[in-house]
Amino acid sequence: MPMNIGVIGAGSWGTTLADLLARKGHAVTLWAYEADLVERMTRTRENDLFLSGVTLASNLSFTADLRQAVAGRELLLLVPPSQVMRGLMQRAVADIAPDCLVVSAAKGIEIDSLRTMSEVLEETLPGAFHQGLCYLSGPSFAREVAAGMPTAVVAASRDQAAARRVQEAMSTEAFRIYTNTDILGVELGGALKNVIALAAGVADGLGFGHNSRAALITRGLAEMTRLGLAKGAQATTFAGLAGMGDLVLTCTGDLSRNRGVGIELGRGRKLKDILAGMKMVAEGVQTCLSTYRLARKLGVEVPITEQMYLILYEDKDPRQAVIDLMARDLKSEGI
Repeated sequence: MPMNIGVIGAGSWGTTLADLLARKGHAVTLWAYEADLVERMTRTRENDLFLSGVTLASNLSFTADLRQAVAGRELLLLVPPSQVMRGLMQRAVADIAPDCLVVSAAKGIEIDSLRTMSEVLEETLPGAFHQGLCYLSGPSFAREVAAGMPTAVVAASRDQAAARRVQEAMSTEAFRIYTNTDILGVELGGALKNVIALAAGVADGLGFGHNSRAALITRGLAEMTRLGLAKGAQATTFAGLAGMGDLVLTCTGDLSRNRGVGIELGRGRKLKDILAGMKMVAEGVQTCLSTYRLARKLGVEVPITEQMYLILYEDKDPRQAVIDLMARDLKSEGI
């Protein structure tokens, strides 16, 4: 049954999901921060800033008015950069209908509070929403979803009925959604894999080969799982789409912004120069800082994240970071 849906955030992923939902027959309004982008999307049916070359559904509406995007919606899909989620929800909360199904597709950890997106939403939304909050994650490049390529992701919620509603509302012939109850595992997988993807990019930029990438992915997964377990997530989730699936995609795919930043770092470019030339957010840069701080707070060993932190925030030479990783004390394999 068609739903009245608001999508908050017109980056490549938010725009793609809004277009997917509109093409499925839902009444969808996409909110963008940039009023001039809203005007252009309305006129040209294209997000030339974040998803150029993709013609958007004729029934998709656009607005720069947050209240208009939120009020009266049956489903609210949140896809902003993770660091602005709290501020947006503080502005929007008064206009969210009491029976609205709220879904987050943002991937990150707040830098100042070290809160995951589920923790941010539970701090900003009334308690009546908490049980049914859903979190969407998994291996999904926006451009491939927009092109109709087969994709599988996960919707996690404490309320299985809410997860099934998301599954039914968003699944298509090419976009398959599985359900899960491990909220922390699903959202941490989506956030932490971006940090490992930065490291995989650094290895590529240094000219290393498949051996190096395989080692980073495998030990990165162990690192992600350790931190997830310390936060209360389930180990099995990291072996699924939101963990291993998203990690492999982001560490190997040419469309990965985080891997792309890592490649440039490995080639010797400075972070500020790389970011200055980017339109879209590479979430892993900020997530690396928050993950590093969170791991220290929880007493969890995260050697890959630690070296990426030193590269990004203390200007450590990437090649020396690899040497230091390889020179760590020898140990048995395991989580």
